[in-house]
Amino acid sequence: MAEAAEATALAADPMTSEFIVELVKQWRAQDTHGTWDGKSNETLLAPYIITREQRREIPIIGDPDPETLWRLELFYNAVGLAIERRTGIMVKPMMKMSHEGFGQLNLAAGRLIVVNRYLRDIHRFGFESVEKLAAEGTKWVEAGVDMIAKFPDVANYG
Repeated sequence: MAEAAEATALAADPMTSEFIVELVKQWRAQDTHGTWDGKSNETLLAPYIITREQRREIPIIGDPDPETLWRLELFYNAVGLAIERRTGIMVKPMMKMSHEGFGQLNLAAGRLIVVNRYLRDIHRFGFESVEKLAAEGTKWVEAGVDMIAKFPDVANYG
């Protein structure tokens, strides 16, 4: 039922999706001095949008800059928080990244790994549109919620 409602909201306005709402909260929480108070949510999420032309300009091999790593971290923090809100179980992110942009990200609930991603080419991290950003985030939220539903005892352990 929740999945159908989320799909409908995502199709109507991706800015209202559960994941995007959490991602915007993550961005706003980082603004301790109120610098971004006047900025729209779309402006805050603009760094995630990379058109095909922009992606072609990014070298195939490259090291990610700290801002890109920070955006990646906020993306998966938002996935974890959306899973947490839906299930009521705390989700912890763990990310290990090399300076070359390769690494692994895990979201853990109790002793259960609810999302496991091998990451590469992080210097090119981004999406063609807000709709694709919302769809990707929602995909990982759903995967995490499904994993907790399959193994609730392991997720509630600890």
